[in-house]
Amino acid sequence: MSETTVLITGATAGIGAACARRYAAEGARLVLAGRRADRLQALKESLGGKAEVLTLAFDVRQREAVTEAIETLPKPFAALDILVNNAGLALGLEPAYKVALDDWEAMIDTNVKGLVYCARAVLPGMVARDRGHIVNLGSVAGNYPYPGGTVYGGTKAFVHQFSLALRADLLGSRVRVSCIEPGMVETEFSEVRFRGDKGRAKQVYAGMQPMSADDIADSIAWCTSRPPHLNINTLELMPVAQAFGPFAVKRAGS
Repeated sequence: MSETTVLITGATAGIGAACARRYAAEGARLVLAGRRADRLQALKESLGGKAEVLTLAFDVRQREAVTEAIETLPKPFAALDILVNNAGLALGLEPAYKVALDDWEAMIDTNVKGLVYCARAVLPGMVARDRGHIVNLGSVAGNYPYPGGTVYGGTKAFVHQFSLALRADLLGSRVRVSCIEPGMVETEFSEVRFRGDKGRAKQVYAGMQPMSADDIADSIAWCTSRPPHLNINTLELMPVAQAFGPFAVKRAGS
């Protein structure tokens, strides 16, 4: 992939950082984006010169910052081949009637608006070059509801439908779109959801084997390495230890 340029958002941890390591190992040119410049620099140094790397510190929730970052990429990095639209988060598990509206807004701003800003910024160049691949990070939460996942699940349902509709808009071009929808992955995800409570976050994965960030990075790399005439529309992944339950029923007296 030495001639391939990959932009990864949310690259400072978890799936984003794992994707950076995976694509670097394959020789791709990397644009690593995130809010924390120190972490981006540490990640760049950890790659040990395996790839050309440009780091960009910006918040995907800031529309103007996203647009400026993409439009002013230096020449070696400007022709983006792959966007891994990974930046996202969940906040809290409170029921809808108790949740803080600020948490809902933060999820919508990041998971929906931030993802859309990044996709829109790279699309004109990809269409003009008649090549490219946008990989949007969804979730099984967008397909299957759970208590406390009201807005997080809603944002990921948007990502799923946005990805399918984007494919429809791009018919006739060779730009591909995939939506990756993981189940339980042990990263900083739960620590962020529970505002740094490491003990509570650890309990989410207690007694079972979740997927790893590297598992998801491997799946993303597989999607983007398919022959150019083939598009993976949606890829849903869950650990073997995670499955489905019956409908919940509230019975009188219980």
